[in-house]
Amino acid sequence: MFNAAVNIFKIPDLRNKVLFTIALLIIYRIGFHIPLPGVDQQKMIGASENRDQSSPVGRALEHLQMLSGGNLKRSSLFGLGIMPYITASIILMLLGEVMPSLKKLKAEGQTGYKKIQEYTRYLTVPICIVQSMMFMKMMRSFAYPGLEGSTVIMGTIGMTAGTVFLMWLGEQIDEYGIGNGISLLIMAGIVAQMPGTLYTVYQNSSMTVGAGSASGTYGPAKILFLIVAFVFVVAGAILITQGQRRIPVQQAKQMRGRKMYGGQRHYLPLRINHGGVMPIIFASSLMQFPPIVVGQLLSVEKLANSAILGNIAMALQPGAYTYNVIYIIMIILFSYFWTTVQFQPKEMAKNLRNSGSFIPGLRPGFRTAEYLETVMARITFYGAAFLAIIAVVPTVIAQMPGLSIDWQVASFFGGTGLLIVVSVSLDLVQRVESNLIMRNYEGFSSTGRIKGARGW
Repeated sequence: MFNAAVNIFKIPDLRNKVLFTIALLIIYRIGFHIPLPGVDQQKMIGASENRDQSSPVGRALEHLQMLSGGNLKRSSLFGLGIMPYITASIILMLLGEVMPSLKKLKAEGQTGYKKIQEYTRYLTVPICIVQSMMFMKMMRSFAYPGLEGSTVIMGTIGMTAGTVFLMWLGEQIDEYGIGNGISLLIMAGIVAQMPGTLYTVYQNSSMTVGAGSASGTYGPAKILFLIVAFVFVVAGAILITQGQRRIPVQQAKQMRGRKMYGGQRHYLPLRINHGGVMPIIFASSLMQFPPIVVGQLLSVEKLANSAILGNIAMALQPGAYTYNVIYIIMIILFSYFWTTVQFQPKEMAKNLRNSGSFIPGLRPGFRTAEYLETVMARITFYGAAFLAIIAVVPTVIAQMPGLSIDWQVASFFGGTGLLIVVSVSLDLVQRVESNLIMRNYEGFSSTGRIKGARGW
């Protein structure tokens, strides 16, 4: 593996791509230290430190910060991160299944893809404006006296420009760097939080044997448990991300002149976790609103003593049994929804028939499409079940009796952030390895090529 890392810098083209990507990621992180004008940074940081991280609002803000790659603890130009661009991409992706004009563009191949990307950029700007205005109105109390109105205007313009700049950085990485630019920006934002978490563990650690029973302290046994749990969860995430069901496909034989062509046998890989992290993103985003809404209703004087609302609020608290059950059900439902949107068995069966290929024992056309749909529905259940387990692992670890692990530490043992880091890292390693093998260099693994998320 170390030889493969050295080989990266022996290839000028690959070395330039890697260095260019690293340079843009450094620029991305520097942008978080550029504050917005008119906001008292010290006052805002103090308020964020005193905020209850385990409350519904605290969990919602932490979740938004993790997904966007931004930093809501201080007002910076990159405070919104890349989340508006992701939102625009998801909106157009879903509309592409119901709008004939977008369906036509998708069928045009690379030309249509570039046009959809252009529409995504246009849609990102109004989403940025709306989100930045909402965020700046929340920060009016942190503005310097007499500058509240100007701070909202300048902050809206600055945060919108920052997100557009990040969108441009991601596209530059796609074109001149290596890896998926937007995914790398999100991963960089998640990984950047890890040193602070490790420092928190170090500050509260005690190497005395038997320590760690006190609340908030980390003794040798607890630290060993954290390491083993982290390795186990990451290994499981890699296994399910790489997992696939291979459907045998036979190519029909054809006579051309005096020679026989075709007849090869290959496989059609179907990913077990076809939806990736999207089901968790959808489910966790929706699950943040009910506790906040119920909390706002309880703040009303006439409803403050309502026993029904009180019981609902306790049941919908993050980590409660009812909350976890609803969360798991929503992840499974969104997994099937996302697979239905992305996986098109009829189109796949049509392509197999047009290319002269078929699945042994099945007639081309409707029967093949029905078989692919049935197989995908079955393996999606296992992928959705794994996503549900990964999603609730942080809550289980944080609430295990006798451990007293902080939520910020437990969040690195599962959930959206872990899956994003694993998926993006595997994709990046696979792209680098492809460049090495293409130039007759040994890859990262001596036992064989590392396959990417698509099974290539």
